[in-house]
Amino acid sequence: MSKFTLRGKDLLPLGFKQGRAIGIAINVMQKHYPQIEREQKLALLADLIAQPETYLEHEILGGIARELLPPVQLSPARIDLLPAHLPYSIFGAEHIEEEGAIDQMKMAMSLPVTLGGALMPDAHQGYGLPIGGVLATRNAVIPFGVGVDIGCRMCLTVYDIAPSYLGGHLDRFKQYLNEHTRFGPGGEFEQPMDDEILSHAAFSEIGIAKKLHEKAARQIGSSGGGNHFVEFGVVEIADEPNELNLPKGNYIGILSHSGARGLGATIANHSTNLAVAQCPPPKGAPHLAWLDLDSESGQAYRIAMNLAGDYASACHHHIHRRLARALGCKPLATVENHHNFA
Repeated sequence: MSKFTLRGKDLLPLGFKQGRAIGIAINVMQKHYPQIEREQKLALLADLIAQPETYLEHEILGGIARELLPPVQLSPARIDLLPAHLPYSIFGAEHIEEEGAIDQMKMAMSLPVTLGGALMPDAHQGYGLPIGGVLATRNAVIPFGVGVDIGCRMCLTVYDIAPSYLGGHLDRFKQYLNEHTRFGPGGEFEQPMDDEILSHAAFSEIGIAKKLHEKAARQIGSSGGGNHFVEFGVVEIADEPNELNLPKGNYIGILSHSGARGLGATIANHSTNLAVAQCPPPKGAPHLAWLDLDSESGQAYRIAMNLAGDYASACHHHIHRRLARALGCKPLATVENHHNFA
């Protein structure tokens, strides 16, 4: 019996590359061919690496051959739309002025994974789905249907401060806003404060999120640009009882509107590119590519989307906590709700 044990350095001159194939080859030869001499082992492996396709069906060496050959690249067939779009509900049709929103909804209702949908009174044209559109799908998620600004939301905090105080100290309140959040598309803090969301397990488990952790840390508590804002105003509680459990009266409040910042936008674009590659969207629906939730990439997007939603919420809470400290008072009540989610 041969006492020779193969090592990686023995296989490299044969043409093996560093990686899994070397480990598999060493294990196979040691387990199944312990009796043959060194030169016989190397000759067998040299022939295998020269023509791996001839060994694919080999009972013992097939595993090595499959590892040596490049993976088969299949071009997925473009998926057809349904012959006619499914019916969907429209709420407040008289308020929907953009025809593009209707066209986008009809397109979404023609996808083969669609189960149902609805259009809200504030609907207007978006990327894939119209803004104000709701879509139910079968075991699939559309990254651009969720949107670029994942988990975007509005958050209101009410303080026990007389509204007259706001009118007499406008400059101070403006200063608070500029000091305790950051506006603009790339807004971030030079010396960011920590937040428990930054310790979320998904930042280490999901590749795209891991790459974005540092940026997310710099942007925690920022507000972005476009239609995103943070502003002080007067909150009128007109009825009792109410959902905020507050007495009737007028209060000072902080209202914010923003989402998952660069974290959400990068996850959305990355996941849409994956969806387009894996499931080429029907002609005329370039932004409606979907990910199968039974696939690894579909599950990775689901986890990353939830992370981005939690991060968006944390951004609002960070802003509101900062401003509460600046005001020197505790909030009486907070309420928030999100959109751009699945």
